[in-house]
Amino acid sequence: MIQYSRFELPNGLRVLVHEDASTPMAVVNVLYDVGARDEDPSKTGFAHLFEHLMFGGSIHIPEYDDELQKAGGENNAYTTNDLTNYYCQLPSANIETAFWLESDRMLSLAFSKKSLDVQRKVVSEEFKEHYLNKPYGDVWFKMREMAYENHPYRWMTIGKELSHIEEATLTDVKNFFFKHYTPVNAILVVAGNIVTEQVYELALKWFGDIPSGEKYIRSLPQEKPQQAPKRMDITADVPVDAFLKTWHMPARMDPRYYTIDLITDVLGSGASSRLYQALVKEQQLFTNIDCYHFGSTDAGLICIDGKLVKGVSLEKAEAAIEQLLEKLKMEGISVSELEKVKNKTESTMAFEDISVMNRAASLAYYELLGDANLMNTELSKYHEVSAEEILKESRIIFDEKNSHTLYYRAK
Repeated sequence: MIQYSRFELPNGLRVLVHEDASTPMAVVNVLYDVGARDEDPSKTGFAHLFEHLMFGGSIHIPEYDDELQKAGGENNAYTTNDLTNYYCQLPSANIETAFWLESDRMLSLAFSKKSLDVQRKVVSEEFKEHYLNKPYGDVWFKMREMAYENHPYRWMTIGKELSHIEEATLTDVKNFFFKHYTPVNAILVVAGNIVTEQVYELALKWFGDIPSGEKYIRSLPQEKPQQAPKRMDITADVPVDAFLKTWHMPARMDPRYYTIDLITDVLGSGASSRLYQALVKEQQLFTNIDCYHFGSTDAGLICIDGKLVKGVSLEKAEAAIEQLLEKLKMEGISVSELEKVKNKTESTMAFEDISVMNRAASLAYYELLGDANLMNTELSKYHEVSAEEILKESRIIFDEKNSHTLYYRAK
């Protein structure tokens, strides 16, 4: 059980505290309820651009990193389609430094043309290096555009087009900041060698005066049920052929989520999984193959993704995958196989909770989903999944009408 306290400041900032006296460190984690799905379709990549801008200096602090390093700390951040998370770790004796730094950039970034120019260049280079010039770099651009017609998951976190970042103005950036990066849209988690009363006082002192901002209410366009399969066949300058196939799946808080999460483990998580055993080891059609999903907050995608052995045709590889899926849909899985993947899930979750930094991030994430205590109760939801549910769900989810297939051929 992860013990925590929770309170809310008058300006709407939610604060969670997890005490752990076994470490000399403290973690300050600030999660903002904004991701790539919240962007204007003609101005994408902003949530990720902010991940860079947030380190470019705030209203009273020219260099975030310098001040944190002086206090013996380290930091990082990540952006997804659903959220943006900033975290730092430092000796607990210096924790007030983290409050000072995080509150100042929540109060206001130092918006300057210079800072924007620098970070825009950094993000543009990242876009080119990882997505335009890298082999298979555009796979998920293609797949998302094929799978989503309405929902903003149809673009990547980096953005839909390079021009959106290149043309971002200071006004665009300011508007995005003051809409989303406010106390009422944020969750602060403090974990480690700290005391709840101390955190309450520091939170009030450093964050209490920041104007709350307006609560951002989402009303995103949703996908209509898909009526026919979609396919795409592209040829590019890559070493070997790749195969990707996705199917729509329910949202993160849907009760069916846990069954589908276990199905991905049965099919494609590690060397003992069904896809790997059959298609890599036995039939030697793929050099590697996985089955996974993104755990996205709104209805997401389950994916089978693999690189082919040279000389194997994509058609033959796809037929072999279909055969495996048919077997799952006909016969389901044994109780012992189900127990194995449940045990694997349990050990993964336990391993994730070892570090205080991960515990802080998890608390913030579950609070965002609507219930921080899910962190303690979610494992039981996996244990409740039956072999019958796996069989039933595999028949629903792996429906050809619900699929998107991408052949990515080497020139």
